[in-house]
Amino acid sequence: MHIVFVAPECAPRVKTGGLGEVLGALPAAIAGLGHRVTVYVPLYRSLRLDMEEQGAAPVVLESLTLPGPGSNRFARVLDGGTDRDVQFYLVDCPELFDREGVYGPPGENYLDNAVRFGLYCRAVLEAVKQLGVPDVLHLHDWQAAFAAIYLATSYAADPMLGRVATVYTIHNGGYQGLFPPEQLTDLLLPLSLFSSGVLRADKQVNPFAGAVRSSDLVTTVSPGYAEELKTPEFGEGLEEVYCQRGRDFVGILNGIDEEEWDPATDPHLAAHYSIEDLTGKRECRADLLRAFGADEVADSTAVIGMVSRLAGQKGFDLIAEAMPKLAEMNLVLLIVGRGEPAVEAQFRDLADKYPDRLRVSPDFSEELAHKMQAGADMTLMPSRYEPSGLTQMYSLRYGTVPVVRATGGLRDTVQEWEEGNGFVFEEYTSGALLAAVGRALKEFADRERWRARVQRGMAVRRGWDGPAREYDAEYRRAVEAHAARTNVAKLTEKV
Repeated sequence: MHIVFVAPECAPRVKTGGLGEVLGALPAAIAGLGHRVTVYVPLYRSLRLDMEEQGAAPVVLESLTLPGPGSNRFARVLDGGTDRDVQFYLVDCPELFDREGVYGPPGENYLDNAVRFGLYCRAVLEAVKQLGVPDVLHLHDWQAAFAAIYLATSYAADPMLGRVATVYTIHNGGYQGLFPPEQLTDLLLPLSLFSSGVLRADKQVNPFAGAVRSSDLVTTVSPGYAEELKTPEFGEGLEEVYCQRGRDFVGILNGIDEEEWDPATDPHLAAHYSIEDLTGKRECRADLLRAFGADEVADSTAVIGMVSRLAGQKGFDLIAEAMPKLAEMNLVLLIVGRGEPAVEAQFRDLADKYPDRLRVSPDFSEELAHKMQAGADMTLMPSRYEPSGLTQMYSLRYGTVPVVRATGGLRDTVQEWEEGNGFVFEEYTSGALLAAVGRALKEFADRERWRARVQRGMAVRRGWDGPAREYDAEYRRAVEAHAARTNVAKLTEKV
């Protein structure tokens, strides 16, 4: 089959978080199963600058017309090269994407993001008609939702795209891309989509809901999150829609790139180690502490790391509330990441108040992220919700024991029982977080038991081979379902 991925991010070309990491690995895993795989991403300013250092990319489509209500926009498609048997194409429309940031300047979103990504999707639909019509369009998050909406409306009668099945993957149901209804006009989409309620969320348009309703099959990034989305607590108003999809709504747990994330070969580390020989992890710990200016931390003090977006979803309110008692424990908490300005400011203040127990660095880099996974003794993830989570999988791979809240993919990957691989708390309270950290610290003091838990986490493989096979099965099911619906529609027309 030919699978086309439509997504706003794809590592290493562009990445702001887990979505980009997944798109950097999953297409190659699908190609490894023998499929033809193509990925389309927008040509952002940052990507353009990176590419200019390597020379101009060949133009494969000189001009695509993107019609608007008053005037047209135009886009080109550049050849982004091939990597691990995956063909990459870059949608070049400077008017939309030659800007600071991917979604907006730091801490902000562009007001016309719906128009930007809606027209990007339209450009992809036009491009595939010339560069290869796929069997399946695999759409990722709200920015790609417009492709499913266009296929169900403006392109419904297109003879080339009518046979294309759609699989829509939800990476985070909390971000649905809501926008004002007047922007539907800019996208040449009928206002009836809003007035009928199909794409309406209160007074705004919800493209996310349109993709969930109109795609042949909907997936999300862990079985646990698939169940949570069907509840009012996590469904963000779409829980009934998810339930209505029945068996066409499934959870497939993300994998990780085990070649990039391997403590035995990782070039970012001060020393290498493995499940059989953990000696190098001690040197990695010392290297991490030096990076944070915390060389004086005793060997008996647990180093707890966090590589995270500083946002409410990630449980930073619990950490702030628990910090006075965490400061009394035998630990040092190291945090690296940027996020919501208020949360950043709060944790700068907390780091000033508890300098011996908390260090925060906004200077994210891939190197520091790898050093954190190798050098920390534990990873803290007290998320309010976590669709899949990759950090805890990296941690397990690196022998860094996760302390997590039982939600979404965290529940699916971390277990606390006697022969488990981490520590888990259920209630979203600072007290439950403190109790879990306390249990982890107690076991940390018992070196033999701690080593056994570390090795149990490292023993389980979490690569993309298994998830890729699950997606392969769902692609085939989507193609069959789409063909069946198309045949029914043709029969109905004849009758």
